[in-house]
Amino acid sequence: MNTAYVVVTVLAAAMTGFSAFSLLRRADFVVQSMVQYQVPRSWWTPLGLAKAAGALGLVVGLFVPFIGIAATVGLALYYLGAVITCVRARSYAHAAFPLIYLAPALVACGLGLAA
Repeated sequence: MNTAYVVVTVLAAAMTGFSAFSLLRRADFVVQSMVQYQVPRSWWTPLGLAKAAGALGLVVGLFVPFIGIAATVGLALYYLGAVITCVRARSYAHAAFPLIYLAPALVACGLGLAA
């Protein structure tokens, strides 16, 4: 197993896990954004759980590659949906933030496939 693959995967999982934890704990900076983007409150917990599952899937993917690939696909769809949500809410300055979370997951998947 490639060291870069492990490091980037753990980083991606940690970033996504932090994001999930922040949403599930209803951190003020997350709640303000979700309200601004008009995301229904009933969606917040399922969205946080989806992120948490993605983070866990990335870690499991270190040992079971197809789980990591599935987690990356799920997170890619999630974060692309987040970009669309930001654009729809006309919060253009925030649209790049989901891509910051998506990039390490995509890089980890690429490193895993290359190994």
